[in-house]
Parts: sequence; structure tokens; C-alpha cells
Amino acid sequence: MTTVVHPIRTTHRWLALTVLALAQFLVVLDASIVNIALPALGEQLGLGTASLAWVITAYVLPFGSLLLLGGRLSDRFGHRRLFLIGTAGFVVASVLAGLSLSGGMLLGARALQGASAALLAPAALALLTQLFPAPQDRARALGVWGGVAGIGSVAGVLLGGVLTATWGWQWVFFVNVPVGVIVLAAVPVLISRDAASVRVPLDIPGAVTITGALVAVVAALSAVERTGFGPLPLALAIAALLLGAAFIAIERRTPHPLVPAAVFANRNLAVGNIVVLLVGGAVVALFFALSVYLQAVLGYDALQAGLSQLPLAGILVVTAGLVPLSITRLGTRPTLIGALLVLAAGIAWLAFAPADASFAAHLLGPTLLIGMGIGGALVTATQLAVDGVDGGESGLAGGLVNTSQQIGGALGLTLLAALASARTSAVAEGAPSSGAALTAGFSWLFLGAAAFCLAAAAAVLLAGSARVKTA
Repeated sequence: MTTVVHPIRTTHRWLALTVLALAQFLVVLDASIVNIALPALGEQLGLGTASLAWVITAYVLPFGSLLLLGGRLSDRFGHRRLFLIGTAGFVVASVLAGLSLSGGMLLGARALQGASAALLAPAALALLTQLFPAPQDRARALGVWGGVAGIGSVAGVLLGGVLTATWGWQWVFFVNVPVGVIVLAAVPVLISRDAASVRVPLDIPGAVTITGALVAVVAALSAVERTGFGPLPLALAIAALLLGAAFIAIERRTPHPLVPAAVFANRNLAVGNIVVLLVGGAVVALFFALSVYLQAVLGYDALQAGLSQLPLAGILVVTAGLVPLSITRLGTRPTLIGALLVLAAGIAWLAFAPADASFAAHLLGPTLLIGMGIGGALVTATQLAVDGVDGGESGLAGGLVNTSQQIGGALGLTLLAALASARTSAVAEGAPSSGAALTAGFSWLFLGAAAFCLAAAAAVLLAGSARVKTA
């Protein structure tokens, strides 16, 4: 343990949770809201197709690679302090992004957004676990947290289309500012200062090697997504393996490791992170393919595509709110397995949607199941991943959860998009239209995403009972 942390004191826990969840909403939102604005900002800033891809990568790369370090820094220097620093950086970066006059300025602002999010996200989850130490209250709090984060992942498409069409691409960044200012003003009032702690030296070699390894992993997956398998992704993958091996060697020898091996002796934490990684891969690939399918195959415009996700978002929020009741009555393990099976069923059902699908007949049912599955699976998996983690490691646990989700998302999108592309190419000549060929490719992607969810359910089942005790 690197710090001795005392419980966070506040008389307004649920209001504080709302503010923390707003910040997490922004972090999730910014991973997707920019997608719809890319053509408009590319035209105004003179960015080509390859450069536009970096608008996404510039955010994801520092975010995914710095999460573990951000979590450990919050354990060492204070969760509230690092949360406020991360939120302030995110607001400043959003202003700079909206004011960008060149592609270079925008990419720099996006990188600052990602680095700030890597400080904000694990500290926010650590604060939540300290605000709600009782398992039953924590389950309810995570239900709220998961619902807000789920809305953020769906709202990106809708808000991106509305803001770009109404006020211009700059507002996909400016929208973060008022919310961020509210968070910065409210947190110091609602949550007490970080208590004095006993500090030990930070594991700098471990931080450098694991950050480098994660940078290489995310960069390799991004390179594969853009250019296919080639020398650059291979070199990055080798670098990631070497840096990962160096990190493990360092952690075994240092007296104060960045990631203590004992953390993974917590079975709930290990299983929770495996599930988050697999579900993250399935969900990111799913929403990517669904967005393209709706627009390129069914002919929806950006606003229609966003509005079509409202039923999914609604059922997700309702499900996330009901998860604590299910955990109390059935236990965490049955609840999680059930949610994963529902999610797998919904995604597999979507695989049978035709190229001329109607929303009511072919898409509404699957998306409702998917919303139920995401709401149940991510909330319950996060509950597992922070179960039994003491205050001095809560930032690290938050960093691990977010890292698993980011790496899983990048890995799932790369593998499943390659599978879809191969299938589309194989049937292109015999397909009656390009839309039919794309549909065939997406069908395989959806089946692959469903297989990810079944693998996650199998991992929970094989790990044995992981029921969280309730107060």
C-alpha cells in the first residue's frame, strides 16, 4: 500500500455522486461525439483522411496508456486533488480544441484531453468507492454510475450530429466547458479535502515501462485498424511485449511497486477486469458497426442514427438502476452471468438483420436486449473489480478497470472489424449490392462480439462464486 487514506466525509453523498458521474459522462462522451463532426472539421482545418483518424487516436492513446499511472498518482497525492486537476485540464483542453485554427492545434488539444481524462476517471471511481463503503450502497451508486456512463456512450452520436448541424463542429468540444465548470465548483463544496497520508517513493521505472507498453499496444491496434497488419504494427507489438516484460521484472524487485502483484490475488478484481475487457471489446465494435450499418446500409442520416439509439439508452439506464436489487437477491455472479447472456443474445439477434431492415421489425428488439445487457454487465463487472480493494489501492483499481475497458475496446474493434472486412470482401462479387455485402460483414462482426460476451460469462462461471456480501 502506498498511502493511508481515511474515508471521504460528506453529508451529501448522492449529490456528490451525481457530480462525479457528470465528469465520467464527459470522458465517455468525448470518445464518440467527435466522430460525426470529423468531415466538417476536416474540411475547415484541411485534414485528410489519415489525419482525421488521428483526431480519435490523439485522445484514445494518452487516455488508455496513462490510466494506471493516473490511478496510482491519485492514491499517492489524493483522489480529490487529482480529480480536480484532471477535470480542470479537460476543460482547458476542450476550450483549446474548440478554438483550434489548425490540425496540429486540434491534435495537441485532444492529447491533453486524453491525458486529463486519465487523471480524472480513476480518481472519480476511487472517490465513489470511498463515499459508499457499504456493499449495498456501493452497488446502488455503481448503478447510477453505469447508467450515466452508458448514456454517454450512446449520446455521442446524437449530440455530435445535433451540435455540428446547429452550431458547428466546435461545439462538440465547447459543450464540455459548462459541465466541467459545474463539476469544478461543486466538488470542493461536496467532498472534503484529502486526508493526510503516509507517502512512499513513486515507482518511476515501473510507471515508464507500463505506460510505454500501453502506448505501444494502443498505437499498434490503431495502426492495424488504419493500415492493416504490416511492419509498423508488428514493431509496436514487439515493443509492447518487451516493455511489458521489463515492467513485470521491475515490479517483482521494487519495494514499492506501481501495481503490486497482491492486487491480482483478489479474485473478484481479476474476474471483473477480464469481463470489462471482453465486454468493452464487444460494445465498441458493436456501436461502430451499428452506426455504419444504419447510415451506409439503411440510409439513416446522423440525427436519425442517433435517435434510433434512444430506446437502447433508456433501457440501459433502467437496468443499471435495477442491478443493485438483483445483486442483493441473487448475488453478483448470477447477475453478471445473466446480463452477459442477455447481451450476447441481443448482439447475436442483430446479426440476422437484413440489408433492408426496418427498425421496428428487426432492430428494436435486439437493441433493447443489448441495452439491458450492457447496463447489467458493466455495472456488475465494475462492482466486482472494486470489491475488497482498500482505500489505498482504490485509485489503482479504478485505473485498472478503465484500462481494461480501453484496451478491450481497441482490441475488439481491431479484430472484429478485420473479420467483418474479410467477410465483406469474400461476398462482394456475388452480393446483389454493396449494402448486402456490408451487411454480411457486419453479421460476422456481431456474432464475434456475441462470442466475446459468452467468453466473459464462461470466465465468471469458471472463476467460481464471487458473490459480494451485502449489508
